[in-house]
Amino acid sequence: MFKPSVIRALLTRYVLLYAKNPMRAFELFFWPLVQLLVWGFVTMFLQQQGGGGKFPQYITFLIGGIILWDSLFRAQQGVSISFLEDVWTRNLLNIFAAPVRMTDYIAATFGVGLLRVGITAIVLVIVAAAAYSFNLFQFQWGLIAYYANLMIFGWALGILSIALILRWGHGAESLAWALPFMIQPFACVFYPVSTLPQWMQAIAAVFPPAHVFEGMRGAILHGGFDFKQFLAALGLNVIYLAAAGWTFSAVLKTARDKGLLVKTSST
Repeated sequence: MFKPSVIRALLTRYVLLYAKNPMRAFELFFWPLVQLLVWGFVTMFLQQQGGGGKFPQYITFLIGGIILWDSLFRAQQGVSISFLEDVWTRNLLNIFAAPVRMTDYIAATFGVGLLRVGITAIVLVIVAAAAYSFNLFQFQWGLIAYYANLMIFGWALGILSIALILRWGHGAESLAWALPFMIQPFACVFYPVSTLPQWMQAIAAVFPPAHVFEGMRGAILHGGFDFKQFLAALGLNVIYLAAAGWTFSAVLKTARDKGLLVKTSST
């Protein structure tokens, strides 16, 4: 089904784009660090104001949420920005003209997302431990489950992003950055689902990240790993990934039939 040599070649190309352009690498670290530093010190300030009971644990939700949310965002960006790189460099037609199957192309962008997540995660974990004494590894093996579910959903959003760009052209490029934040209020990154109004809780229940972050907060407060939340997120992710793949396939067929690839590749 997949051609490892093709995936490796595409992945090498995208990695070299970062290696040859320091500004791309700078962007990879800058925004996650800024968010972690700002919210981290807000967390420390609130802890210093006092508050008994489980208040200090509640506040650490912010740091954990920031680090885990970045995995979803970076995975989505790995797919959508890799596609946009081909659009901006007018390389998209070459990709589609070459003997490259779309499964290999998508797999390569998944690899880029995985690398982006891995690199930023290392930096954020070190900064969180050094600056705020926050140990992300307190989640133990559950950490792998959190990251896996968030990256899968990020990949699904990435596929949807490039499908929308293929369909609507350059006017939809902003969705490559905006799409994750459209669902963030329902993902409940920084607050429990119970905080939302009832109608928003119903919507949040159909998004995998809400279950992941609920599981994270439960682990901070009570320890352990919530398999129910994990399985709910995993099941929803299978649906979203399949739906995104089907949407991309349908849009790609339409783009080929109507010549939208030429319009997307031109400036």
